[in-house]
Amino acid sequence: MNLTNRTHLNTDELQRRMRTAADGWPLGRLRVHVRYSRSADYSGTCYYKQGVIYVNLGRHLAYPYRLGTSVAPAKSNARHWWKPIYTLELADGYQVALFVFLHELYHWLVHRARRNPRQKESMCDRFAVRILVDRFGVCVRDERGRPARRQAWDIQNVEAFVAAARPPRPARAARAAVRPVAPAPIRDGQWLLFDLA
Repeated sequence: MNLTNRTHLNTDELQRRMRTAADGWPLGRLRVHVRYSRSADYSGTCYYKQGVIYVNLGRHLAYPYRLGTSVAPAKSNARHWWKPIYTLELADGYQVALFVFLHELYHWLVHRARRNPRQKESMCDRFAVRILVDRFGVCVRDERGRPARRQAWDIQNVEAFVAAARPPRPARAARAAVRPVAPAPIRDGQWLLFDLA
């Protein structure tokens, strides 16, 4: 992965966190550009064919920052459906950049796994949120601001969906176990299969 950082965040620390978060996933020659946004709090873009991810951060963000996600399943009644907004409490710009990076990385993994890229926003959010919760201890809150139960939002195996994006593992050469074989006992000039004595 090649990182270009044009923000106040420390480039080495940002790269370390991104690599840690993406551990186990192929980054190869992926190029990541972190820069300031024009006006939005944050945004991101993934260009599959070029292998480029853009992460845009607002200069004006104050921390801790509550970032809205679409990890919650849709709800409905007799007339319409809606998606509750679950929020992440992000401590600093590194965590906001990490969320955007992981969200866009999932788009890239979907493409590499040769999956249909349409309508994957919730899956991208779940991928990012799972890593932020598991590796960085970020808190997820429901639409009422209460800590959300894991079962309420972690409802898909997003890693399995893009498992084909991982490069094939080299086959291990099968090694025959070499064990010394004791010679069969001989009694009265005959080989014995079973020594009953």
